[in-house]
Amino acid sequence: MQTITVDFASTPSERSYPIHIGNGVLSHSEIILDHLPRKRAAIVTNTTVAPLYMEKLRSVLEGQGVATVPIVLPDGEEHKNWRTLNSIFDALLGHRCERSTPIIALGGGVVGDLAGFAAATYLRGVPFIQIPTTLLAQVDSSVGGKTGINHPLGKNMIGAFYQPRVVLADTATLDTLPERELRAGIAEIIKYGLIRDPGFLEWLEQNMAKLLIRDADVLVEAIRRSCVNKAEVVQADERESGGRALLNLGHTFGHAIENAMGYGVWLHGEAVAAGTMLAAELSRRMGMIGEAEVERIRKIYAQAGLSAIAPALGPETYLRLMGLDKKVEGGNMRFILLRHIGEAVLHSDVPADILTETLVECTANA
Repeated sequence: MQTITVDFASTPSERSYPIHIGNGVLSHSEIILDHLPRKRAAIVTNTTVAPLYMEKLRSVLEGQGVATVPIVLPDGEEHKNWRTLNSIFDALLGHRCERSTPIIALGGGVVGDLAGFAAATYLRGVPFIQIPTTLLAQVDSSVGGKTGINHPLGKNMIGAFYQPRVVLADTATLDTLPERELRAGIAEIIKYGLIRDPGFLEWLEQNMAKLLIRDADVLVEAIRRSCVNKAEVVQADERESGGRALLNLGHTFGHAIENAMGYGVWLHGEAVAAGTMLAAELSRRMGMIGEAEVERIRKIYAQAGLSAIAPALGPETYLRLMGLDKKVEGGNMRFILLRHIGEAVLHSDVPADILTETLVECTANA
């Protein structure tokens, strides 16, 4: 088992937390029990994950005298909304869950975001534990404390920053992950190499084939290095007032794609891959990187089985939806671009003609 600590050095030590990564960590009850303030916990999961891992987690906890409240949500990005969030509150209130009752998120990014937002707001804050079961959640959404729901006008526009007590990334849960979701998770792993860790990108280029066949050692290392990168960024900028925004490479375009196509039609990682290619093309047209670097990025997505071609929504649709992005400041859109592979920068002065040209020439009809 590998353990990484997200350490908020300038804040009380209890806000720092460990990330445990390894095959079978879900069975180590002592890891979870150390972070349960009372002998009762609510487990939030969905209809896909519940048949696979809910009873295993419940047996681990109840075997140690911890009573559980199971809360099973419908599966899918389209359910990441107020109605589903309210169903969590209904269950918590119906079972008289108290401020000391922790909420455990067992599932992918949607479950983690919903459960985390519920934990941040139920009784004004209850303990929160993340047990991510998808690659994307293990390398990104479970780390850093972002929680929230979607709105018809924009993705993740309503939420809170709320850190978990512990994150358990059990790579054994990836054995049941569909191939498409595995590849979507790899898109977020590639991001870390592009924005700040070129050595990691080289490692991914050399180990992509093993990652795709779920080689145990390669999976653990890919997750570990991703979490190390995420932790370093989050520690320096918890609430995205500066450098943390660079983690959103490709997301401004990607969130627009998810919204326009209908939440759940494109997986988040698929949209981020396509959005990152648009960001790379925009960076090239801004004179920041060359064609060779763009081609290298395109090639690694191809290695991962991701086409990374954005849909031709039309510049007007992209601009309207990107105008709702959380990075908009003073009415101006801000983009994460690449100065070179391994260094991302935040730009608020992208010429309109270059942006429109990129959206027209670098998208394709589905």
